[in-house]
Amino acid sequence: MTSQIFIALFGVTAVTLSQSTVAVRRRWASIFGLLGQPFWFYAAWQSEQWGIFALCFLYTLSWGKGFYANWIAASAAQGEA
Repeated sequence: MTSQIFIALFGVTAVTLSQSTVAVRRRWASIFGLLGQPFWFYAAWQSEQWGIFALCFLYTLSWGKGFYANWIAASAAQGEA
């Protein structure tokens, strides 16, 4: 039950931030998306939902790509400027 609360909290926050018209807020979507992933993995494993478990890897990669683009690459680009 606790994992479901964190999935909802982090998931809704990530999706809401990803739709923000403010770029500074949008970049936080990947952080909250990544924070929710351990709870997704745990819930899928506990319930033996192996398809969802496999999808967790794809979602983690997607959120990771957003994290890289909005935090790591963006910081490197600012350092070059």
